[in-house]
Amino acid sequence: MKTGIATVSISGTLEEKIVAIAAAGFDGIEIFEQDFIADTRSPREVGRRIRDAGLELLLFQPFRDFEGLPGDLRRRAFDRAERKFDLMQELGTDLVLVCSSVHPEAQGGIDRSAEDFAELGARAAKRGLRVGYEALAWGRHVNDHRDAWEIVRRADHPNVGLILDSFHTLARGTDPDTIRRIPGDRIFFVQLADAPRIEMDLLYWSRHFRAMPGEGDLDVQGFMRAVMATGYAGPISLEIFNDQFRGGKTKQLARDGHRSLVDLMDAVRRAEPGLTVDLPPMPAPVPPQGTAYVEFATRGAEAEALAATLSGLGFAQTGRHVGKDLTLWQQGGIRLVLNHERSGHAEAIFTTHGTSVCDLGLSVASAADTLDRARALGAEVFAQPRGPAEMEIPGIRGLGGSVLHFLDEGSGLDEVWEREFGAGSDPVPGVGLRRVDHIAQTMSYDEMLSWSLFYTSLFAMKKAPMVDVIDPDGLVRSQAVAAPGGDFRITLNGAETHRTLAGAFLAESFGAIVQHLAFATDDILATAEALAARGFEPLPVSANYYDDLAARFDLPQAEIARLRALNLFYDADGRGGEFLQLYSRPFAHGLFFEIVERRGGYDGYGAANAPVRIAAQKRLGRPKGMPSS
Repeated sequence: MKTGIATVSISGTLEEKIVAIAAAGFDGIEIFEQDFIADTRSPREVGRRIRDAGLELLLFQPFRDFEGLPGDLRRRAFDRAERKFDLMQELGTDLVLVCSSVHPEAQGGIDRSAEDFAELGARAAKRGLRVGYEALAWGRHVNDHRDAWEIVRRADHPNVGLILDSFHTLARGTDPDTIRRIPGDRIFFVQLADAPRIEMDLLYWSRHFRAMPGEGDLDVQGFMRAVMATGYAGPISLEIFNDQFRGGKTKQLARDGHRSLVDLMDAVRRAEPGLTVDLPPMPAPVPPQGTAYVEFATRGAEAEALAATLSGLGFAQTGRHVGKDLTLWQQGGIRLVLNHERSGHAEAIFTTHGTSVCDLGLSVASAADTLDRARALGAEVFAQPRGPAEMEIPGIRGLGGSVLHFLDEGSGLDEVWEREFGAGSDPVPGVGLRRVDHIAQTMSYDEMLSWSLFYTSLFAMKKAPMVDVIDPDGLVRSQAVAAPGGDFRITLNGAETHRTLAGAFLAESFGAIVQHLAFATDDILATAEALAARGFEPLPVSANYYDDLAARFDLPQAEIARLRALNLFYDADGRGGEFLQLYSRPFAHGLFFEIVERRGGYDGYGAANAPVRIAAQKRLGRPKGMPSS
């Protein structure tokens, strides 16, 4: 499978793009005309640089407003084409993308356009070049790949073929299965883009909101299944226009792009096994079976404060590592590790962020298979020197330099607690906390697409719709990604300004990845009362919240009074599901804990309560404008 990406898809100068695209593992590059024009090198030098980087120059694009023009405009269109042919030969590419005309004087008619392309194909053939025709979703006369194919078919020239773009087909709601009727050898090139489903002008939607396959809502997999069913064996390339990407990190965007193509084509061959997909085998994505552990980098007074907080939440220290300065804390099925080491990964995380989550352990069916899939998707494998008593647990780099480790039963990796910490298997009852319900990762908004793709490509996880969380000082965007049944849930929270609670946490912790952990209980009322008896101080909730709660939900006054007394939040989904929440007060640059109870299949995260919770947390923080110490 030959993979490519258009230079317009990622940020940076042309040189930065070439370096990042090569490093990400792509086979080739589509050079977007504007990127070439802005570069100071000659066409021959640019072509040589691309090939020296190990890349093939797959396509030059775009050539606009060609077909259907009358009189002198037609003559000038062919003159322009000849000049682009000169440029292509200097660059060293043989294929040009001609997109359907939007020229106000372009005339319709399949035969008229076919005649233009027949002549253009003859001119291209004299130079050993090829012409690909693409239907723009907003084309003046041709906006459907079926019409573009009919023009190519009637042009009947071997140097003229069809270029398909998933966005242009799917954005108009065209059935992608209509592609299956096109001969694969007449398709010269395939471009891919996803997008969130938004009702807006097609051109604006295309220019600002395209995304990598898997980052949006379009049926890109169905599109590619139809393409592969034709017998197409050419390049599969990305063409993305996205405002976030224009200001994003060039190398990360290129890695995301390659990951999205590999994941997509792996999904295509699994969905339709009879198709031929030239992609090395890799393990299938499987859902995480739960959070095996959460590890904090901490030491000194901050470690003492964290330990006291955990003790107040009902956790007990149940083990100490045989060779390192790590302690294990447990309650129910929850394992938290406090890493006090002064070297290695945890030391680096603590030095940068202070007390923060440095490592997440996930329970999976096969740790080895999960690692193999991660490698195939371009993840960076994590390793550091092991002591004589330590097990080798597979891991990869995650958000913000953190680590994800994988544990399973079949290989015995789940025995790490007994072997390395001397911990028994008897659960610690504590105050009734049973498991990690979800983990809230905080990041800048422009990283959210990248990390949602990371989780959904590596694991069998689904995205929930993005939610706007209102902060008194701005907006935070939140998207949950969850395994089927909710065995593992993670919320990605994107901050656009440091004035928000999430943004302030990022700023004050210098980019720590986890702002809070949510623990599940079967009876939050009993848990809250047990915590109160231990002296736990919950986040205080405004009395106005409970007055509003009485107006919004048909709850008995006695129940609302009990919620008020225990500082509990409440939500309901209108389908019989209920959700109750209790929060700790923030500590360590804004880190906090949440306790939840889900009833009746409630699958959300209490988004309606977030503004009240954030306001309460901000009241306990520093006054606005006061610098941190």
